[in-house]
Amino acid sequence: MEKSFNFAHKSIFGKNYEITYHSSMKALDRFVLKHFFGPFTLSFVLVMFVLLMQFLWKWVDELVGKGLDWTVFVELMTYIGISLMPLALPLAMLLSTLMAMGNMGENNETLALKAAGVSLARIMSPLFFTVAIFTVGAFFLSNNVVPYINLKAFSLLYDVQQKRPELQIREGVFYNGIPNISLKIGAKDEKTNLLKRILIYNHKQANGNVDVTYADSGYMKITDDQRYLVVTLYNGNTYQDEQGSATPDAYEKKPFRHTYFGKQQIIVEINNYKFDRTNENLFKDSERMQNIDQLAKSRDSLDKQRQYKVSMYLSGFLHTGYFRKANEIDTTLKTKALEKLETFKFDSTYKSLDNRMKMQVVDNALSSAQSAQQYITSNSWDLQLNTEQINRMGVEMNKKFTLSLAALLFFFIGAPLGAIIRKGGFGMPIVVSVLFFIAYYIISITGEKFAREGVWSIFAGTWFSSFILLAIGIFLSYKSMNESQMFNTDAYVQFFKRIVRFKQRK
Repeated sequence: MEKSFNFAHKSIFGKNYEITYHSSMKALDRFVLKHFFGPFTLSFVLVMFVLLMQFLWKWVDELVGKGLDWTVFVELMTYIGISLMPLALPLAMLLSTLMAMGNMGENNETLALKAAGVSLARIMSPLFFTVAIFTVGAFFLSNNVVPYINLKAFSLLYDVQQKRPELQIREGVFYNGIPNISLKIGAKDEKTNLLKRILIYNHKQANGNVDVTYADSGYMKITDDQRYLVVTLYNGNTYQDEQGSATPDAYEKKPFRHTYFGKQQIIVEINNYKFDRTNENLFKDSERMQNIDQLAKSRDSLDKQRQYKVSMYLSGFLHTGYFRKANEIDTTLKTKALEKLETFKFDSTYKSLDNRMKMQVVDNALSSAQSAQQYITSNSWDLQLNTEQINRMGVEMNKKFTLSLAALLFFFIGAPLGAIIRKGGFGMPIVVSVLFFIAYYIISITGEKFAREGVWSIFAGTWFSSFILLAIGIFLSYKSMNESQMFNTDAYVQFFKRIVRFKQRK
């Protein structure tokens, strides 16, 4: 339905505004969305940049100094960027809605629209439908795209971790990056790459330091195909222990072999310098690499395995542990008197035994109890790991919903809060958004940790932060609809002034 408003020169806080709505209410939608998409684009890019910098800061030691091709780096950052989008969306949504409504409030545009008969709910309705579309898109991204991207990203990151760094040997420090060789240099000429006072321990025989080489100088170079390391040494000595091939008497006379050389070359195969791709199927069983359907199947499979293990452990415990059958009880308790009794009475039977047999019974009981305790302890760790894996699957399933829904819940916080605060720009919105998001993130990871460890149920642990956001959103929406002055400092100043005047009258 079309609805038109025409009014001019209405006084609002001493200012005159001329607002004309001569078309349909779609003009209002375009007006509000125009205020939203600019801050949203800027805030989303800013949040993505911060998250990517956080990733680089965490993995910088694994990425730097490995001679990676720039295409590998760009591919990895692309994968990581896509995987971080569902996490960046809620914070960007909170910041952008807060800025949009804050800018409109600061410029008195919201007040002018209300004066024209447009309610605050109607003003925020285009934002609501837009955010709802983003929420559905975020869920599709989290469930269908991110698992595939995570598989690509973490398999590539694993390959980067396995690639050995280029030779960056520091003076006076042993370098163990070359297979079967431990190397130390005294000095290095940065211009000519000449190495001086080279000490090499060859551990190829895996028999300790039995092969030692010391050279006055030398060079190191990796072949073009990065498969071999060529070490050229000048003016050195090689000492080789002879204890493996000599008799004790001969070893005392000649314990090692000494060889002098003017020039010597050592060629070492270093296949790990080559950047190889690992089979991605090795990582596909991780919970972060699966969508909801795959997680549900994996969780059911793990739950069946756990139930089978519990039954097997319980059966083994009952038959071989603490509760043993009567025919397996120590023969010292099988007296004729016991065989005649229908009910086993331990106290009276124990008192009828002599001291030697009492000690034997106690020792047997302690041994049986300790064996049962060790059986329980060893198997409980296996069951605990299995349970934690099942819980991680459940947490990941629920996170695909909660993380997507967080964008919509943050809208119900940002939009009403912006209407109440009426402050635009990046100053106040960034401070408020970061505080809200940090609180949400801390509560979220705490609940997820409790859910994984079994302290809370999976539903309670993963949805706890969402319920808190929902409560805050309902409260702020109610306050904004009723023109709350909760963030107006003048209202608090006037309130305290009235209290002071009231006390002065007394």
